[in-house]
Amino acid sequence: MAGINVIREIRELKSQLSYAKNIGFFMGAGTSCALGLPNIAQLTDAIEGVLTKGQAALFKTIKDDLEANADGRAISIEDILNQVRRIREITGEKKTKNYLGIDGDSAKLLDIEICKKIYELISEKESVANLDVTKTFFAWLNMQNRDYSKEVFTTNYDLIIEKSLEEIQAPYFDGFVGSYEPFFWQESIEKFVKKNDLTQNWIRLWKIHGSLSWFWKINAITKSHKVVRIGKVENINEEPNELVIYPSKEKYDSSRKQPFVVYFDRLKDYLLNGELLFVFSGYSFMDQHINEIVFNCLRQNNRLCVLVFFFNDSEVVNLHSLSSSYLNLNAFGPTKAIINGVLGDWSYAEEDLKQKERPEMFWDKDAKKFILGDFKKLVNFLVANSGKLDEIEAAANAN
Repeated sequence: MAGINVIREIRELKSQLSYAKNIGFFMGAGTSCALGLPNIAQLTDAIEGVLTKGQAALFKTIKDDLEANADGRAISIEDILNQVRRIREITGEKKTKNYLGIDGDSAKLLDIEICKKIYELISEKESVANLDVTKTFFAWLNMQNRDYSKEVFTTNYDLIIEKSLEEIQAPYFDGFVGSYEPFFWQESIEKFVKKNDLTQNWIRLWKIHGSLSWFWKINAITKSHKVVRIGKVENINEEPNELVIYPSKEKYDSSRKQPFVVYFDRLKDYLLNGELLFVFSGYSFMDQHINEIVFNCLRQNNRLCVLVFFFNDSEVVNLHSLSSSYLNLNAFGPTKAIINGVLGDWSYAEEDLKQKERPEMFWDKDAKKFILGDFKKLVNFLVANSGKLDEIEAAANAN
């Protein structure tokens, strides 16, 4: 396996970050895990443990059935929710119809209960999470080039990002408008803002797996669904509308696209829209739909450069099997990296350092590992490389 000089690549990375006019981010589950929120495996186990006995039995029935056909792949709460929603669809949510011995009404109740438990578990962790890292990150992002909108895509449905942005008073937009019961406005996402528009410098936040603040609201007459955004919910068990987490396509209102489809379209259009440095952090490339969009855009836009920061080397190896032909994608793991399509091991030599270069910002000399796969370390690196440390810290701690 080829040796890759980590010091040389860090210099190149600093250069890219310094000269990039347009930079976007994709924040996966790892960015929330860095703040103490559960990862998908932990959440799956936790949910199974807090369901009632009867619903836990249904949960296990679905999980066991999925595992039997998973070829060893771990089954997550996302897989289970998607299957629950398929059962709701094929049974018409009727007690008289069933699949795997689970009737439609029971599947609906199980779906609702799983989502409420997810809300409770994540909200509990979120309430004690230290937001300093995300506040610092968005303070840094908010100070980037003002000629382009700053776009952040995330699979996370917690409210860490929204809380961080509001605490530092950074304006952002997520596709919802209104104040009493904000509704999703499709047209606002399909168009890119023009220069000199007041909102051009607002951060765009696209939550492509739903959110703890989104709920399905049903029209009593047409029985169609729409997504509305609700602020703080005091008691999720008293909320009459269903929480929007890992939405299934069957729930889309036939007359309008719902946020999820529009957000995926936005991701594709954004990645194809000229020169762009796009950074992934905390995302393991396990979502085939997202992967297809990214790889297709890498093929079509030769001015797109993708940087991926991984917490585990296994993720680097897995990505290389999918992306070795894409020379405009580089990935960084603890001991392995993909540079210009080549998978290799990091090599580090102290004598390669120039005066004033600080290896502790990217390298753990004792463990002999690259550390920017940790979102906290990546934020520290971005801020240190910005030359605006004092201004960013002031903005992050202003309130």
